[in-house]
Amino acid sequence: MPTLASPAQAASGPARTALPPLLWLCLAATWVVWGSTYLAIKYALISFAPFLQMGSRFLFAGVLLAAWMRWRGAAWPSREQWRNALVVGALMLGGGMGGTAHAEVSIGSGLVVAFIAVVPLLIALLNLIWGVKPTRLEAAGIALGLIGVLMLTQGSGFQSSPAGLAAISIACICWSMGSVLSQRSLPLAPGAMGFASEMICGGVVLLALSALSGEQLVWPPRPEAAAAWLYLVVFGSLIAFNAYMVLLARAPAALAASYTFVNPVIAMLLGVWIANETVTRFEWYAVAVVLAGVLLLLFKRPQKAKES
Repeated sequence: MPTLASPAQAASGPARTALPPLLWLCLAATWVVWGSTYLAIKYALISFAPFLQMGSRFLFAGVLLAAWMRWRGAAWPSREQWRNALVVGALMLGGGMGGTAHAEVSIGSGLVVAFIAVVPLLIALLNLIWGVKPTRLEAAGIALGLIGVLMLTQGSGFQSSPAGLAAISIACICWSMGSVLSQRSLPLAPGAMGFASEMICGGVVLLALSALSGEQLVWPPRPEAAAAWLYLVVFGSLIAFNAYMVLLARAPAALAASYTFVNPVIAMLLGVWIANETVTRFEWYAVAVVLAGVLLLLFKRPQKAKES
């Protein structure tokens, strides 16, 4: 199982000449699975309020993963590691995922994904505090990917509200802060047990927010909402979220955050396939720009990979 590496360990680790298969699988999970979760969140919102939806999803997934790891003999997190999990979980899941779901109540999922594309920029800025500067290729990839996402939103007629825009802005800031802190100063328990503790803590924070905001459970849930919730638990939480945490531990921050450029493309393709939406030639050009930005991040991968 991977462990979180410090900046010094990352700098001294041996360089790799190829992207390991595990990281390819993690990238695929964050790119494709997370790209599909925005549609799933919309369906789940039919019966599950935003914070309740996210809190129940992550708490359930975290308890399952923790039980599985304990059965396999993994050590229980220490008090300090639980504290770190609470801080990181509150930021990434409470603020990040909770804010995203809350935003999708009032603004379109396409605009939500476009806003999330600023995450690599925020992570790069926060990493400056630790003296970690993006290379020219990484900076170019981030900039190109962001341009492509902005192109993707043109002519789409997004409807938004001040509350929704505030929610997604807070979500991006919280997610970025949690991502950087988990890498630099708040290490979790080793391997999947650390991810499980983060999901448990984040789930509890989200359920507390749900109670404070007076959210009500609609029971029984609509079949499509229940199916979407289950999909979010298994694929969005147990698979994709854990894949992202592995990338944070073993890959450069810019590559770990590259899903923010690919997710809008996946969301658009799913719209064409499932909702019979029309994609213009200009939007396909935007897809090419997004993928070009991701390729620039990948080209720099061999010099930046980490070992655990």
